Amino acid sequence: MFLFLFQLFIQFMKKTILFSLLLLGLSTVKAQDKWELKKNEGGIEVYTKKSPIGNLKELRVICMLDATKEQLISTLQDIPNYNQWVFSNKKSVILKTINPQKIIYYTESNLPWPIKDRDLVVELDISDTPDVLNIQAKSLPDYLPKKNKFIRVPYSLATWKVTPIASNKLKVDYTFSVDPGGSIPVWLVNATLAIGPYNSFAKLKDLLRLKYQK
Repeated sequence: MFLFLFQLFIQFMKKTILFSLLLLGLSTVKAQDKWELKKNEGGIEVYTKKSPIGNLKELRVICMLDATKEQLISTLQDIPNYNQWVFSNKKSVILKTINPQKIIYYTESNLPWPIKDRDLVVELDISDTPDVLNIQAKSLPDYLPKKNKFIRVPYSLATWKVTPIASNKLKVDYTFSVDPGGSIPVWLVNATLAIGPYNSFAKLKDLLRLKYQK
């Protein structure tokens, strides 16, 4: 009888431990899925969270832009002038226009010493509907031969979900993940991840205001 009760107790403990581990795993996943606010200034909210793959963080920006969808699209397609607002942008050139909504371009980033400059080939894909504007910019690392003076970014993905709020106002929900390649320490990438997108959106807001607001 004692042996039978002991076996029941062992089975109960195994199930309890298994259930606790399951809850712990779900809590960990939930914590990883939660965006953490890193910066909130000038109407621009910047969030980060741990990526499910690797040690680098993902980034999210939420902000309002004083522009129409057409004005934003025109600015994003004006790739040679990205240095007016894209953080650390040195040069951007169009490589191929597949159609009016899909463009492949090459860009170089000027990074502070001693970090080696990066370059990147991007496919920009714009999908416009009456309710929402969806934009994706994904890296094509093998599209061009690599240059010795740059480290080619092996992975980059940015998505924009743009919703019209009024006749001249857009809500932007932007997400970004990147592997910059090379030997930049992970802690440094994560520590500075919010700086570039915040500065880019701050300049984009100013650029749109100057170009289109009378």
